[in-house]
Amino acid sequence: MSNVQIPLAEMRSIYRVADVERALEEPSSQRNESLSAYYEKMRKLGGERYLVKPSSLTGLDPLYESCPNFGPVIDDLKKYLALAVSGNEPMHFTPILLLGKPGIGKTHFARCLAQALGTHHEFVPMNSLTAGWVLSGASSQWNHAKAGKVAQTLIDGEYANPVIVLDEVDKAGGDARYDPMGALYGLLEHDTARHFKDEFVDINIDASHVLWVATANDDAPMPEPILNRMNVYEVPPPDFDQAVAIATALYQDIVREHDWGFSDDAPQSVIDKLAGLPPRDMRKTLLAAFGNAKLDRRDHLLPADIDAVRHQRGKPRMGF
Repeated sequence: MSNVQIPLAEMRSIYRVADVERALEEPSSQRNESLSAYYEKMRKLGGERYLVKPSSLTGLDPLYESCPNFGPVIDDLKKYLALAVSGNEPMHFTPILLLGKPGIGKTHFARCLAQALGTHHEFVPMNSLTAGWVLSGASSQWNHAKAGKVAQTLIDGEYANPVIVLDEVDKAGGDARYDPMGALYGLLEHDTARHFKDEFVDINIDASHVLWVATANDDAPMPEPILNRMNVYEVPPPDFDQAVAIATALYQDIVREHDWGFSDDAPQSVIDKLAGLPPRDMRKTLLAAFGNAKLDRRDHLLPADIDAVRHQRGKPRMGF
């Protein structure tokens, strides 16, 4: 019998349609066309979104297999899960900061967490942020202004409690006048996040149910007030046995997702080859290896399929 846990959901208002209609009644000279169009979309979509609630104390257990080097993080998250199930409430946890070397699976863990909770995840590469408005929007008075990532995720998505991943948050930079971290001071606090106001949308949005996961290689560049709002975890690289578990889980996930004719169980020699790679590289290597096998008219992988991908990636890039 399958051990699938089905999350429950209720509807929760993240903004009031009456506020949107009131904004639309203001003279059009006070807003640009893109804002008017966005208000119309908000009115059409309505302010209700799914608020997912966990249904079982074992809902996070698959993470121990798919992300074995994140055991202490999962252990702590299960405490919040127990409270949510006990109170028949949505799961809420203190924002998480995952510290560790590149490629150890931090972003993969956040994706798996969202999947386990039955909600959406939004990936925000903080190393590309040069201004705070990427998270919290820019005033509609600016040319080409638009809503920030938080408002977009909540308004355009289906869920009131998505997982938002702030990747490489220690590399956020830019003009000090437009601090990319500035919006987080309010967003990471539950009470102030209930009345989040995107600079573009300029209407109160309830962002208090967002589940925050940040990743970083080093916490030294980060402001102390931000760190104080987070639970910080040092994540080690997986050892060989953990890497084998990650590779096995990834192989099985890909095989289940596609009807390519491969066996549910990979040869151990292939898994051992994959285990020598950083978790970040395993999925793309596997996909290319499956392609190598199909080009060779095979429905099973060989260690040579992995070696061929690694050899190709080791070659210098062609330039024109």
